[in-house]
Amino acid sequence: MLNVAIAGSSGRMGRMLLEAVLADPGARLSGALDLPGSAAIGHDATAAFGRASGVAVTADLQQGLAGADVLIDFTRPEGTLAHLAVCQQLGVRAVVGTTGFSPAQKAALAVHAQHIGIVWSPNMSVGINVMLRLLDLAARSLGEGYDAEVVEAHHKHKIDAPSGTALALGEAVAKARGVDLAEQGVFTRHGHTGERPPGAIGFATVRGGDIIGEHTVLFCGTGERIEITHKSSSRANYAEGSLRAAHFLAGRGPGLYGMADVLNLS
Repeated sequence: MLNVAIAGSSGRMGRMLLEAVLADPGARLSGALDLPGSAAIGHDATAAFGRASGVAVTADLQQGLAGADVLIDFTRPEGTLAHLAVCQQLGVRAVVGTTGFSPAQKAALAVHAQHIGIVWSPNMSVGINVMLRLLDLAARSLGEGYDAEVVEAHHKHKIDAPSGTALALGEAVAKARGVDLAEQGVFTRHGHTGERPPGAIGFATVRGGDIIGEHTVLFCGTGERIEITHKSSSRANYAEGSLRAAHFLAGRGPGLYGMADVLNLS
């Protein structure tokens, strides 16, 4: 039985993760974390589902992680790194779906992975990770004669742009082409921009309403266009992918893994 702790348990993604754990016969909820001052603190983590888990939501990291085999964390970079520091102390593995890490924060995450097993992915969706493999094939086959553009759409409350998933898609195209996304990425267009630079990988961002997540990569050639698209209609796919990652970590040693490892796509 895999003992799972959930960070940000009262948020939308946290609730989806709680439901996924409750539905998994091979997993048991061992802890639920939330920010100090949250109205959920002290209450049963799954009471909203009409089912008592016996696990009270807490802001105390030591208490929330005690007895956990793995933490699933979809919070914010600063919070995630604070959680990982305690995970390292307690020997708890972690599945991280947090986006918006700076280069320095990514480096700090990698340091934690020298001590505990961590699966980190900007998107835990199985479909998105299959899409990454399709992009690798398309970019290698089509070459720079096809202009690459990444278009993403999310709800109005999302605070980072482009999304972590959009950046991962752009990185997949850049890697397949053997170039650096930091050099080839075009993230803003305004005014008299001139012609599109050869080899550029463009990004466009949409924010509005309650869009869960939509990503399209266009390869635009002369006389034809290829579009590879993934649309999420529910956050349940992220939760299910996260649990697959949590089970993957069981018994594994330190290291920084991705969903390609979890899905055997490497």
